[in-house]
Amino acid sequence: MTHAEASPSSRQRLIRQLEQLIANLLPGDRLPPVRELTQRYASSPVTVSAALQELARSGALVVRPGAGTFVARPPDRAAAAPLPAARQGTDVVWQTLALHSRPSLPAAVQNLFRPPLADTVPFADGYLDETLQPLGLMNAALGRVARRPGVWSRLPPEGLEALRAWFARSAGTGFTASDVVIVPGGQAAISTVFRSLLPRGAPVLVESPTYFGVLAAARVAGLQLVPVPTDQHGVRPDLLEQAFRSSGARAVYLQPLYANPTGAVLASERRAAVLESAERAGAFVIEDDYARDLHFTGPAPPPLVSQGEGRVIYLRSLTKVTAAGLRIAALIAHGPVLQRLKEARAVEDFFPAALQQEVALNVLTSRGWGAHLLQLQEALRDRQGAALRALAEFCPQVRVEDVPQGGFVLWLRLPEGSGADEFASQALRAGVQVSAGSGFFPAEPSGEYIRLSYAACSPARVTEGVRRLGLILPA
Repeated sequence: MTHAEASPSSRQRLIRQLEQLIANLLPGDRLPPVRELTQRYASSPVTVSAALQELARSGALVVRPGAGTFVARPPDRAAAAPLPAARQGTDVVWQTLALHSRPSLPAAVQNLFRPPLADTVPFADGYLDETLQPLGLMNAALGRVARRPGVWSRLPPEGLEALRAWFARSAGTGFTASDVVIVPGGQAAISTVFRSLLPRGAPVLVESPTYFGVLAAARVAGLQLVPVPTDQHGVRPDLLEQAFRSSGARAVYLQPLYANPTGAVLASERRAAVLESAERAGAFVIEDDYARDLHFTGPAPPPLVSQGEGRVIYLRSLTKVTAAGLRIAALIAHGPVLQRLKEARAVEDFFPAALQQEVALNVLTSRGWGAHLLQLQEALRDRQGAALRALAEFCPQVRVEDVPQGGFVLWLRLPEGSGADEFASQALRAGVQVSAGSGFFPAEPSGEYIRLSYAACSPARVTEGVRRLGLILPA
């Protein structure tokens, strides 16, 4: 094989990456030119051309000489191959006795994390599509790290020291690498905190509504969820105080910055009151700062942990600003609880994988990281603008509860009588995946809501998805 030829392994790897890119485009959309794809995926022009040709032969792409390469129209769903029949002859009834009762979980949680169908608009997806991921930075970092001696060796149980130092600096003054534990993703961090802090059956306060992954983790841990109402300015301190007194809870989970699903930001005048309520209750504040780098204009307010040192357990994940496959997060705390968290993670994993940590550190300290964040923020702002314009045009009956200045979600109230769960089912049949609001409430929903995420949709796809939603709304 000559130097200019594309190796089969590199071509197949690029084909998989291009298939992910195609899944986030609409039929008829034009792909970037070969030169841009070469830079984005750190591949040679020969490899890119070979991958495009193979995808064209498979029917995923259409090449129009002189015009470019375009996404082909998907085949009719009715022509898709039938699902395989269930396995016959295996008696698995005994498993019912072994598994006991099932913890209450939001419906179809696992399905929300499956890659969306190519012809479905993924408004339920909370991960960036490939056009927003720093693929060049990550691929370059992976190439450097993979050649480094010891990259497959074990690290200290709490994680790579230089990466822990980066997270410590991001939380504000007063923290060092020794205050940080590296965790394989935000969901693992939440589960670790719940299992470490609270015994089964204990109450835990959560915002209502809140991130459905937190509700699932708390229920699996056997905790009693206590909802605390929120408004457009975050959790209400007066009701938080009442909830602490009535429940005896020793922990509250909060997303003070661009809360998922509402997009609310905890108001500056409420921050001290929230920490004081927790102090009077002798409770921890679990601060999930997942959207720290997703603000659109001006500096974001500092994290609560910068004011509540020793009271706040701080969680920050890199996934939302990089890619779903980079499962790196950090827990930051002071005092005996930090040792409890370290021990819990050591039991779960022994030690986290070095490769992803080294890649993450390389990306975070690269010269292109700041530029990536600026481009990401601008792109998300454009997508939000497209969603708001489309909602005004195609769905005037829907009320936008608030327009956050960051994040990637809009919290929408449907007209009375619409039924959020039924609406989500109808939307899926129309080729749009949305999240019904009922899955975000720890108790009964306060209204008929849906969450619309524009993280994985280009502005054109956002507009098309909202147009489809408008067709199924009652007149």
